[in-house]
Amino acid sequence: MRHTLPKNPQFYVTAPQDCPYLEKQVERKLFTALYGSNSRRLNNSLSKQGFRRSQNVLYRPSCSNCNACMSARILSAEFKQSKSQKRIRTRNKDVIRTVNPPLATDPQYDLFKRYINTRHPNGGMSDMDAEDFTAMIEETNVESRIVEYYVNMNGKPELISFSLVDILDDGISMVYSVFDPDLKERGLGTYMIMDHNDLALEMKLKFVYLGYWVKGSSKMDYKKRFRPLEVFADDKWVCASKASDRSPNIENGSSEKQGMPIYLPSDQ
Repeated sequence: MRHTLPKNPQFYVTAPQDCPYLEKQVERKLFTALYGSNSRRLNNSLSKQGFRRSQNVLYRPSCSNCNACMSARILSAEFKQSKSQKRIRTRNKDVIRTVNPPLATDPQYDLFKRYINTRHPNGGMSDMDAEDFTAMIEETNVESRIVEYYVNMNGKPELISFSLVDILDDGISMVYSVFDPDLKERGLGTYMIMDHNDLALEMKLKFVYLGYWVKGSSKMDYKKRFRPLEVFADDKWVCASKASDRSPNIENGSSEKQGMPIYLPSDQ
């Protein structure tokens, strides 16, 4: 019997599991697979609707009793640096940026392991081996890049951070970022986001997609420092300051996300 893939993307919901951001909460994700010649258009369309990519899967939260997770993006042309962000940029004026195809390297993996073991030793990526890492970087059928950052140490360039990104039709989506945990004084996490905003402007793109901002999670507070910031709430992009005043539905009732419509590319 001959089997063919369905023309329209199929959506599924994961089983409940502990939320990594909010204590005593349970998360579920709505997801679909990326495959075929229309993957890039689907990634573009769903990224604008609060979805994120992980290898060949697109997902967004679909929690039955919480709506605290909201996809966030910087308005590139309107971004204003704070005084502390200006100081971080000055500290990293010796950093060299390169933009490359999504190919995994040994220096990337070594830096990734040091970063994970220091920053997220009990996280879901702590047991990733070199093969898993290569799959994360290279298994993509959308337009992806590796943005690497180097400084000269002892006369030769040394990798200090990198980011796996997707190039969307309206912005850059930061899929996963890593930096040297021993260089805390540089503020590399902040610097990388600002530099990706520079890269978006160079490419004439409107947004930098940062992943999820979770109201009430200290892990995600740093994203509010990049202004103006928009979040995807109640099926539309709104100013993050307005969403901050919105009470997250955590304990009772159902999340708006479960009833949100999904708009697919017109030729699906």
